[in-house]
Amino acid sequence: VQLQASGGGLVQAGDSLRLSCRASGRTFTDYNMGWFRQAPGEQRRFVAAIARSGGGAYYANSVKGRFTISRDNAKNTVYLQMDNLKPEDTANYYCAATVLSGRPDRIYEYDNWGQGTQVTVSS
Repeated sequence: VQLQASGGGLVQAGDSLRLSCRASGRTFTDYNMGWFRQAPGEQRRFVAAIARSGGGAYYANSVKGRFTISRDNAKNTVYLQMDNLKPEDTANYYCAATVLSGRPDRIYEYDNWGQGTQVTVSS
């Protein structure tokens, strides 16, 4: 499956952004979807994940209560709504897909990755 992420940008602390990731090439509902982020000089880290049906969502503690992951299976798209953004949320955000049903926060579970979209939050 090919993944195309979009929606990043430069915002101020407290603002909101919505990232989108459109999938193509394979059956979207075969995949659990995740969002990860990577800041300069750091490892890529889990942000959020959502099950194939959209019924289960998982979040990193650092974003719980501020970010919401959702998916529209009719549009082959997964979203990440980011509210109350903080400067520490600054990173390149990647969407990822997996057919596995293991731990959604484990980066090695995912074998399909988008190109990333940059989010920069100024204080």
